[in-house]
Amino acid sequence: MANIITGIRIVLSVALLFCPALSPMFYVLYIAAGFSDMTDGAVARKTGTISEFGSRFDTIADIVFVAVCLIKLLPVLHVPVWIYIWIAIIACIKVANIAVGFFSQKELLSVHSIMNKVTGCMLFVFPLTLAFIDLRYSAVVVCAVATAAAIQEGNLIKRKVMD
Repeated sequence: MANIITGIRIVLSVALLFCPALSPMFYVLYIAAGFSDMTDGAVARKTGTISEFGSRFDTIADIVFVAVCLIKLLPVLHVPVWIYIWIAIIACIKVANIAVGFFSQKELLSVHSIMNKVTGCMLFVFPLTLAFIDLRYSAVVVCAVATAAAIQEGNLIKRKVMD
């Protein structure tokens, strides 16, 4: 059941591609996809169906959802260059974390830390706040938390590598 919910997030994400950004239908699909992200792990834990496949599938669904949201939102938002630079730095840290985990453990490590979950929650809420919070202010908060989460993720991966 949890993997079905995760699969629904991928379907909803793809459907977002066909909606005008920030339209009512966009928000309905966006919130439904976000809700699926919040529930799939809980369902897996509750039903005792946690699996390596489910964890990886969840990560893939998250990547698809984020990529679609970036494709839809970046063209309609007026994002200052410094935010793009900050996002690129966070992405580089995340890629380095993946590389360290992969080359040392010969597997793709995904860290589901509390900081990563907080970052995910903030990223989810971010588009919902665009109508009443200036993007520059909310982006600073989200990027600061995302940076801390990426650094923490790297430390957790290094600890696992050293164990």
